[in-house]
Amino acid sequence: MSDMNKRYDVVVIGGGAAGLSGALALSRARRSVLVIDAGSPRNAPASHAHNYLGREGTPPLELLAIGRAEAADYGAETVRGNVVSAEKLSDGFRVVQEDGSAVQARRLLVTTGIVDELPPVEGLAERWGKEVLHCPYCHGWEVRDRPVGILALSPMAVHQALLWRQWSDDVVLFRHEQPDFSDEEYEQLAARGISVVEGEVAALEVSDDEVTGVRLAGGAVIPREAVVVQPRFTARSAVLESLGLVPAEMVMGDHVVGTYIAADPAGATDVPGVWVAGNVANLMEQVVGAAAAGLKAASMINMDLVTDDTQRAVEARRTPFSAEAERQVTERVLGDRRHGLQETR
Repeated sequence: MSDMNKRYDVVVIGGGAAGLSGALALSRARRSVLVIDAGSPRNAPASHAHNYLGREGTPPLELLAIGRAEAADYGAETVRGNVVSAEKLSDGFRVVQEDGSAVQARRLLVTTGIVDELPPVEGLAERWGKEVLHCPYCHGWEVRDRPVGILALSPMAVHQALLWRQWSDDVVLFRHEQPDFSDEEYEQLAARGISVVEGEVAALEVSDDEVTGVRLAGGAVIPREAVVVQPRFTARSAVLESLGLVPAEMVMGDHVVGTYIAADPAGATDVPGVWVAGNVANLMEQVVGAAAAGLKAASMINMDLVTDDTQRAVEARRTPFSAEAERQVTERVLGDRRHGLQETR
C-alpha cells in the first residue's frame, strides 16, 4: 500500500498517452510525479496505433511501455492501481485507491479517458478494435478497398457512410433502427454509390476469426469484412465527480454522443489545482492529440506550481524563522537528493 503521508508535486491519474506525456514533461521540469495507472487503455484491443508521427504503427501497449520508460528516466514513478476518489485539502489533494491506500499531491492531472459503449448486437464487442471500427483516420487505411458496412446508430450515420467512402468504393449503410433518411441524404448516398439496407441488424457473421458478414433479424446475410459503429463515449469521471466536477453532454445535432469534463484550452477545470487531458476532456482526440494535450496541461501545472513556490518563498523570506520556512528548506533538501544533487562545500 502507498504511504498515506507521501506527498508529490503532481499525481497523474491515468497512464495513457495523455498522462504519460504530462508525467514526462513534469518530471523533466524536476517535479516529483506519481502516475497511477489502472492498466485498461481504451485502445488496447487495437493491433496498432496510427497517425503518431515517429511511432506510426506501433502497438498501443508497446507505445505506453516506451512512454513509461521515458518518464521513469527522469524520475517519474508509475504504479498500477484504481483511484476511486480524491479529496481537496487545504494545501493540495488526497488521492485514494481501491485498496484503501492513499497519497497526497499538490496538483492533479486526470487523464482517465472514456469508455466506448457499444450497442447490444451479437458479435460487436468481441470484434471491437479488429474488424469493428469507428474512426476512419485510425483504421481506414487498414480496410481500404474492402467491403465496409456502416451500422446506423445516430443521425450521423449518413455522414459516417460518406466519410468511409473515401477509403472504399464498396460501402453499405445498414439503417437498423434509425428513422428514415431525408431525400437529400438518399441522393448523396446514391451519388456516391452507397447502398442502403433496410431491417434490424441481429449479429455479425464470423468465420476463421474474421468478420465475414452482417446478419439481419430476418436471416439474410450481407457479406462485409469490416463494420463501422458509433459508440457512446462515456467519460471515466468518477474521481473527478468526487471533487464536484459534473460531466457535460456532447451533442451532435440533436444526438448525445457522449460525456466529457469541461476545461479550458490548457485543461484547467473549475476545481483549482485539477487539470484534465485526453479523451476525458475531448471525446474525439486521437492518440497524438491526447499526448499533446498532456504536454500542454503539464506546462500549465508547472507554471502554477512555480507561482505557488514563489509565493511561499516570499512569505518565508518575510518570516525567516517560521514553520513554513523550515518546511521549505526540508522540501528543497529532499528534492535535491531525489534528483541526485549533492551539496558542495
